[in-house]
Amino acid sequence: MNPRGRRVAILGAGPVGLEAALYACKLGYSVRVYEQGHLGNHLRQFAHVRWFTPWRRICSPLAARCLKEHDPQWLLPWDEAPTAAQIVARLLEPLARLPQLAAAVHQGVRVLAVGRTGLLKTDLPPERPRAGVPFRLLLEDEQGHQWCETADVVLDCTGTFGRPNPLGDGGLPAPGEETCKDRIHRGLPDVLGAQRAWFAGRRVLVVGSGYSAATSVVALAQLAREVPGTRVWWITRRVPPPGQGPIARWPGDPLPLRDELARQANHLALAESPVTWLPGVRVERLVPAGGKVHVALTGNGPHTLEVERILSHTGYRGDWSLTCELHLHQCYATQGPIRLAASLLQNASGDCLQQGPAPAELLATPEPDFFVLGAKSYGRNSQFLLQRGWHQVRDVFRLLSDGPPRDLYAEAAARLERIGIAHDPLPEA
Repeated sequence: MNPRGRRVAILGAGPVGLEAALYACKLGYSVRVYEQGHLGNHLRQFAHVRWFTPWRRICSPLAARCLKEHDPQWLLPWDEAPTAAQIVARLLEPLARLPQLAAAVHQGVRVLAVGRTGLLKTDLPPERPRAGVPFRLLLEDEQGHQWCETADVVLDCTGTFGRPNPLGDGGLPAPGEETCKDRIHRGLPDVLGAQRAWFAGRRVLVVGSGYSAATSVVALAQLAREVPGTRVWWITRRVPPPGQGPIARWPGDPLPLRDELARQANHLALAESPVTWLPGVRVERLVPAGGKVHVALTGNGPHTLEVERILSHTGYRGDWSLTCELHLHQCYATQGPIRLAASLLQNASGDCLQQGPAPAELLATPEPDFFVLGAKSYGRNSQFLLQRGWHQVRDVFRLLSDGPPRDLYAEAAARLERIGIAHDPLPEA
């Protein structure tokens, strides 16, 4: 495929979306990026949270090279772990201002649906070939104005953070969950900072067993020590082996911030602390009662709790409604594209750092020239890393290439090395 004149539509201007846009522009594609909110909108919602991974795992060699060439003074502390706010301010916003991308990124534009011009989902090849037929995108701006645009290639980089999972048993909304939504926080609140007053002196229930839940539990325990009357219950669906806490730890963890968070959260769960941990417990029902919520539980432990605040850390899922007119095959377990999902399930390891890059062909979908990249490509598998996104971006443009594909990351890493910045090229799958 000759990039010249080929139109690439990228849905989402997060880290992977902007990375894909930069890669496409460097190869000569015509690029448009659609972001329904402001740049880095989801990252801004947990701006205070420090990531486990250092900058060198967050900023790709290509992004670093382009930013350095545009501004010779630009530099990152490669071995430090940034906060989400720093990722927006020091990476995403500078990328969006690059001459290659400034006119391509459209903020405040929501993609409502993607289809094929003149085709329906029921139109099947070979009678009605779909390859080569332009995609048709229904768009809407912040004033509600709608229009359509076309593209030759579509990359869905919309992620998952905009759609948190419900907190009820079986993955369903608990009865009363909608009624109590003003008492439920579904992100990562700044418990010791901007949202301190919302939690201080309150009875708080935390639901979930991942690192987001661990982050909130550690912060709430500190708040409970500082503000009398603050009480914390932490429920997890799974019951680990005796003596083990709810958060997994890895021998010789290469991410010390992750290991320290797990150590602190497990200590709070297992030792006498301001946190009461209830393993093997699920939310059955929520009943509002004045300024409180009666939480009916099922499983081990008490049958009810009375709380004033609920933190729902039950994970996220992608929004697949906008592509319902396309030919996609999803995994029955994760809702990710089936070929990649099957590989991830087959080669699953406990730690996301142990997963190698997937072969490029696993990114292909039954819909020609449509690809899902980033966290959404993993479905409900939460082990996606930004470096996996770089692999995906490189591999998609290899699949689109007619001739010998270029590896812009290897080229960029070599260029960075010549100016004294060590940034390893990506390994092969």
